[in-house]
Amino acid sequence: MQNLELKAISSCHQACVVALKQMPADFKASIYQIDTYFHCATGRLKLRQMVDRAELIGYNRPNSQTSRYSQYQILPISNPDSLKQILTQTLGVKVVVEKQRALWLFGATRIHLDRVENLGQFIELETVIQSQSMEEAEREHQRVKRCLKIEGRDLIGQSYSDLLLFNR
Repeated sequence: MQNLELKAISSCHQACVVALKQMPADFKASIYQIDTYFHCATGRLKLRQMVDRAELIGYNRPNSQTSRYSQYQILPISNPDSLKQILTQTLGVKVVVEKQRALWLFGATRIHLDRVENLGQFIELETVIQSQSMEEAEREHQRVKRCLKIEGRDLIGQSYSDLLLFNR
């Protein structure tokens, strides 16, 4: 799968919620997530654990402070504790990211209002490229970015895992 994504610091999630309602975007869920990142030769590999499910996610994405394309695969996991033990023993844990995420949807764009433990508040946009063209996806992505008033000075190029590693 492929998406166009962007991450930015959020100074006020409440202002984002007002803008999302005006778009109008649809609020889908509030989700607590624990992402365990493992060492790997290329890309990134994480086990995402939530209250009701778990997923193994492998992805490749450049660190860039602009909107960037990401290639990813998601595998539902039925026994996350056993998989985590195996991956920890064979690959080693790189870092663990804990966050509370408010998930909103606008068209093919997932809007995440994240509160990341030991980092702060962020906005993340992920425009999934599936049924629309790249140009349509880019237009939608830019529209959401404008509606949320995401500015260049707020953009973050790294993943939460990288930010946590740098803050150690």
